Amino acid sequence: MRPLAAFLALLLALTLGACGGVRSLPLLAAPAEPEFFFVSNRAIEHDEPGRLRFSVRRDAAMSFGTARIDLGNGRLRGARAHVRFPATPLPFTMRDGWPIADPGPARDYEAARAQMRANLAEALRQSGKRDIVLYIHGFNSHFDDTMETLARIWRVAGEDALPLAFSWPAGNPGAFAYFKDRESGEFSIFHLKETLRILAGVPGLNDIHIVAHSRGSDVVTSALRELVIEARAAGRVPRQSLRVGNLILAAPDLDFSVVRQRLIAERFGPAFDRVTVYINPGDSTLGLAQVLLAGTRFGRISFGQLGEAEREIFTRIRNVDFINVSAVTGASSHSYFRNNPEVLRDMAQVIVAGAAPESPVRNLEPEEGNFWRLVQARPAPRIGDPDR
Repeated sequence: MRPLAAFLALLLALTLGACGGVRSLPLLAAPAEPEFFFVSNRAIEHDEPGRLRFSVRRDAAMSFGTARIDLGNGRLRGARAHVRFPATPLPFTMRDGWPIADPGPARDYEAARAQMRANLAEALRQSGKRDIVLYIHGFNSHFDDTMETLARIWRVAGEDALPLAFSWPAGNPGAFAYFKDRESGEFSIFHLKETLRILAGVPGLNDIHIVAHSRGSDVVTSALRELVIEARAAGRVPRQSLRVGNLILAAPDLDFSVVRQRLIAERFGPAFDRVTVYINPGDSTLGLAQVLLAGTRFGRISFGQLGEAEREIFTRIRNVDFINVSAVTGASSHSYFRNNPEVLRDMAQVIVAGAAPESPVRNLEPEEGNFWRLVQARPAPRIGDPDR
């Protein structure tokens, strides 16, 4: 790598380096109330009796469990893994041109899927909730950061859905951490697809609302894209089979030209009730990524960067909205989705009330097309109240 590129990679790692390192967590003796659920393909290390660490190393096997968050200070206090999946890929043999999974590992895997579904179904039943909010973090986020952010989203959304995080092995150290995390995100796509398949089959579930940040947007859109193609090829309607209501992409670290060909060209947006993209054209972190990777980042786009064909597509489908947050977060902010109360409040109205951009419960002003600007709060109904 050229010296300038190496320097920029280091600068990017330092820019997002405030999350801290991996810390040891107490092992919970029993599920906590309220329960914050997780699925993770991080390698779990037991560094001392009664404590565990979710490392930056990759694990071919998923773990499903619960975590305890101190709702007073918002900090993670402990975690417990309830279900351990067999490692993937499962061994298989070919029969008449078809891959057939070996019976033993396949039974163990199905048992793990069934146990995860049963646990979530019981949690929905006991809580009286019908929806799940699923959070997928971005670059340089450790397990505790992920769970604490999930708790923040859950609380501002009125604690109205069951909270679940998908924690992939981000947070690699060193000057090239960004590139290591990118590949760990690619490693995690199959596991996220499996997670979404399991969630779609949870009894009693109504909708899944997904919030993804930064590099997490690439992981989740890649997984969803493959599932949407799979559903349509099988003659199913993706909105009905996947149960994803809202897809929220905050500061998405995606190449916009790739978005054009892999998402827009594949008619990705109509598979969901609503796609909300939070953007900041001056996002400094995405600006560094843009220099390193040479493509305009999706989280920095403006209406003027859309081609005529894209403007026409968005005009027709009308369920994809771009929210410019720079007026309330500052021109260079990247982590605004979890730190800025205006952004969190607007996100909550999307999740809880399904509010459209023109709804008076959202502090949005129209720009051009389906681009909106988030402005400072004015007197408005509480989160979740009906429009009035």
